[in-house]
Amino acid sequence: MNNNYYVYILTNKYKTVFYTGVTNDLYRRTLEHKMKVSDGFSEKYNADCLVYYELFFNIIDAIKREERLKRWKRKWKMDLIENFNPQWKDLYD
Repeated sequence: MNNNYYVYILTNKYKTVFYTGVTNDLYRRTLEHKMKVSDGFSEKYNADCLVYYELFFNIIDAIKREERLKRWKRKWKMDLIENFNPQWKDLYD
C-alpha cells in the first residue's frame, strides 16, 4: 500500500495562475493535468506545469497543508516556489 501523499502546485506557461492539489501519485496526476482529462480550473487555465510539491506520509496532514496553501496570498506562493524551484522548471520531467 502506498502511503505517500503529495501536495503540489501547478502553473501555466505565463505563471499567471496557480492550482494546488493533493494526490497519492504525483506522476499520474500531473500527467492527467497535462492531458486535460477532467474539466475544471487546471484545464480551463492550462495549469499543467508542476513547479512545486511536498511529500507527506499521512493523508490528513497533506489535506491540511493543501487547504492552508490554497488560502495563501499569491506572493507567498511565488516565494515558496522560487525557494524550491528557482528556475520554475516543470518538475514533471
